[in-house]
Amino acid sequence: MTMLGRTAQNLYWLSRYVERAENMARLLEVGYRMSLTSRREGGSSEHLMSMLQAAEMDEDFAKKDRPADVDTVAHFMMFDPTNPSSVFNCIQAARTNARTVRTAITGDMWETLNGAWLSFSQIKPRDVRGAKLLELLEWVKHLSHEFRGALLGTILRDDGFSFLQAGNFVERADNTARILDMKYYVLLPRAKMVGGDLDIQQWSLILRAASAHRSYRHVYHDRYKAHNIADFLMLRAEMPRSLIYCARFIEAQVDTLAGFYGGKGECNEAAASLRSMVEGTTMETIFAQGLHEFLTEFIARNNRVSNSLSESYNFY
Repeated sequence: MTMLGRTAQNLYWLSRYVERAENMARLLEVGYRMSLTSRREGGSSEHLMSMLQAAEMDEDFAKKDRPADVDTVAHFMMFDPTNPSSVFNCIQAARTNARTVRTAITGDMWETLNGAWLSFSQIKPRDVRGAKLLELLEWVKHLSHEFRGALLGTILRDDGFSFLQAGNFVERADNTARILDMKYYVLLPRAKMVGGDLDIQQWSLILRAASAHRSYRHVYHDRYKAHNIADFLMLRAEMPRSLIYCARFIEAQVDTLAGFYGGKGECNEAAASLRSMVEGTTMETIFAQGLHEFLTEFIARNNRVSNSLSESYNFY
């Protein structure tokens, strides 16, 4: 029995919204910490704007006609109902999708999302500053981990599971690329070559944004180096937030869906194209051709996977 397109869509986007909420928290944390460590005049605003630009939120934020200070940017990314990717909207959308497909998910998954929404909706944005902002960002990340634990521990490994996992890793791939692209925007005005061994403290913050600073030390036993950090987050297959790990996982889930539904289609070709892009290159080649250009193309191919999934399985 095949799943209805609307159910598949709800599961896919439910998973994407949970991952996106976590990713917004990670992106805001790295932008916030970069702004604190900047010693350049106007550096705080610069780092926050580079974060918004990498997330493609800069134009929407500009419409607010507000200064790019920590409090204003944090409110925009965490609570603003007019920002479709704010944590507020992501958690609400995840819960709405989950409620629509209650019979397709487990009670543990629903209770995690419903409880999170009830808790988050009680928070007063004006109280979330400084240390409390960092505490809230940690809470959002833990919410995502709790949901993933419920998903992996309780749901059947059927086509619904594959739609959920595909959504998770399409969103994660997008976020890792955007976090790396944020570093490009920070270096661009000064660096002669993107990827140079500059501002290593900022690169280390990017590792922390991906919860990768300790695992990085297990792979590279020397100090933080821009080349190695980029390699770790892009081409190391054992790193679960790396581009290559995500691309391979996406292809595996899309191929699994083809097995459930009796044939491959455009989405399988798109997933294979995404995977081949990161399997067929090296960091030397990427830096020589341009980090930003590579990441832009990766994000575009990842979007094609999502769009073709929607077409292949009748999302509407």
